[in-house]
Amino acid sequence: MSSDSKDNFGQGKSGQSGNMPASVPAAADLADSGFAEAPYRFPWLRLLQVVLDAGLAAASLAGAYFIRFEGHLSPLYLQQFLVVAPVVVALRLVANWRCGVYGRLWRYTGLTEVTEIGLAVLTVSGLLLCLRAMGLPLMKVEGHLLSFSILVIDMGICYFLMTASRVLRRLQTEHSQRRHWRQPVRRRALVVGAGDAGLMVLKELTQRSDLGVDVVGLVDDDPSKLKKRIGHITVFGATRELPRLVELLCIDQVIIAMPSAPAAEIRRIVDMCREAEVETRILPGLFELINGRVSINQLREVSLEDLLGRSPVELDSASIASYIEGRTVLVTGAGGSIGSELCRQIFHFQPRKLIILGKGENSIFTIQQELSRRVEPVEVVAVIADVRDRPRMEQIFSEHKPHLVFHAAAHKHVPLMEANVYEAINNNVFGTKVVADLASQHGAEKFVLVSSDKAVNPTSVMGATKRMAELVIQDLALRAGKTKYVAVRFGNVLASRGSVIPLWRQQIAAGGPLTVTDPEVTRYFMLIPEAVQLILQAGAYGSGGEIFVLDMGKPVKILDLANDLIKFSGLRPGHDIKIQFTGLRPGEKLYEELLTEDEGLSRTVNEKIFVGRPKPLEPEALAEALGRFESYVASLDEAGIRAELDRLAAGSLTAAQMEV
Repeated sequence: MSSDSKDNFGQGKSGQSGNMPASVPAAADLADSGFAEAPYRFPWLRLLQVVLDAGLAAASLAGAYFIRFEGHLSPLYLQQFLVVAPVVVALRLVANWRCGVYGRLWRYTGLTEVTEIGLAVLTVSGLLLCLRAMGLPLMKVEGHLLSFSILVIDMGICYFLMTASRVLRRLQTEHSQRRHWRQPVRRRALVVGAGDAGLMVLKELTQRSDLGVDVVGLVDDDPSKLKKRIGHITVFGATRELPRLVELLCIDQVIIAMPSAPAAEIRRIVDMCREAEVETRILPGLFELINGRVSINQLREVSLEDLLGRSPVELDSASIASYIEGRTVLVTGAGGSIGSELCRQIFHFQPRKLIILGKGENSIFTIQQELSRRVEPVEVVAVIADVRDRPRMEQIFSEHKPHLVFHAAAHKHVPLMEANVYEAINNNVFGTKVVADLASQHGAEKFVLVSSDKAVNPTSVMGATKRMAELVIQDLALRAGKTKYVAVRFGNVLASRGSVIPLWRQQIAAGGPLTVTDPEVTRYFMLIPEAVQLILQAGAYGSGGEIFVLDMGKPVKILDLANDLIKFSGLRPGHDIKIQFTGLRPGEKLYEELLTEDEGLSRTVNEKIFVGRPKPLEPEALAEALGRFESYVASLDEAGIRAELDRLAAGSLTAAQMEV
């Protein structure tokens, strides 16, 4: 999660600090004790306490005799001591046990413990005084009764010795803590996953003492690993035992080291950590590690992306490098979520020149500065331009002669485009046509259009304009010689600037309510890096005219996503933050599609990329439709534009063709 949506379990376990008190059990000790499921083992620590108390009880009685007789103990009274001492010691130990003294840790001695000892000592001494007053044989040796003064002195000495021994242990503990507090704060961590990823985390954290994390144990669901040790670290149990392990080991942080684990498993572990009120960190996903943007020791908070259910992407890096390395690449819309990630990943494949083009100077400046800090020897050219401006775009193509064009510039916000149809047509249709035409005129090798699942059976202005952009590309693919035109179609991108997540975070920060259009609405979601990787891979496969469809996995219920975000913010859905249903907005669907029944679908080498070859619009019909759109835009005829878009959505731009 981003810093503006920190979860409540990110603060660590309630009541704990990074420096654990001396009472925290050592991992090795817990392993030796067999944890909760191991066979019963004798309580040696408690036995030691009993033995020490027995010695103190005997010493206090001996001290009482020496004080009473001023150090001169006759054989008669020595014999009396030897007879009475075992009885007194046994009574004191029984009283201590009955008063709960042996259920306490000496290092935590306080008023409660001192009171319990006092009660035990007073009980035994009172009983002995009563027996002495009654003159019972137990108190008599060779006709000599045990002195009252000895019993009273013994009571005081015994209480002093038993409390002093425990108080000294408490003082020693506090001294150790004060010395420890002067050292850097360190956190106790439990690593979930004893596989290769867990070993990498363990190795990094062991070698990097500056990170302030001490791994005290591992957790894994593989029964063969249970109670085994990796180095000096023990696998304590399965993930279902996390809450108990967190409490037992005084854990500050749980590190999830399972990069390829399914989202359901991550969700289950996160829910248990939230219940245990412990901070949770996760190893970056495999696609992040492949990109080189995140190193193995940069653990981060668990985010919604981790719960999305996306399996790692297997890239054919050689095929991508073969058409990017050493080439001039133009990315339009380079300041957007998809465009900027395209720039980052293309940069990794070392083109000769990367042209980052966009209208927003701030976003272009940001991505330019980010790329300038990277070590790859790539020339980066930042261009501020509007893709609808043909003379300006002509100048750019003439100057740089790009080999590859990735066209990500588009207006994508559905409700906004419903209210701004002129901009939607100008940017999404005519802007695409300008860039695509110039790519052919200047001999670009490949043109990749970033499209949308909303282009399928479109019900919105945005979806219809993206479908129109696809038709423009398909038409050019039929008659442009050298340039290969392809489109890549996918659904929503989680956490992009146009997604609902930033809005929800603002609503949560304001105390709610969090707005959802409909309780049954579903959407396909991808992660930004994953979507861009598949765009680059599809670009390698394209031979011209295809529409590549990315495997979006299962659709996600928006209501479930909203509940997850509220929980990640440390709040309770429906209690701390209400969810308000507002109804579908103009142009929105209850569910999205990735292709129509008539578009045909076949697999590619990559199991996450499919290719469809929908029938293009007849060139004459497309030219006429573009002409009508241009006329309507020029005359600001919104009704005419909407009527034309409705014809496009209905597949009736021409009687002979256009089955979308």
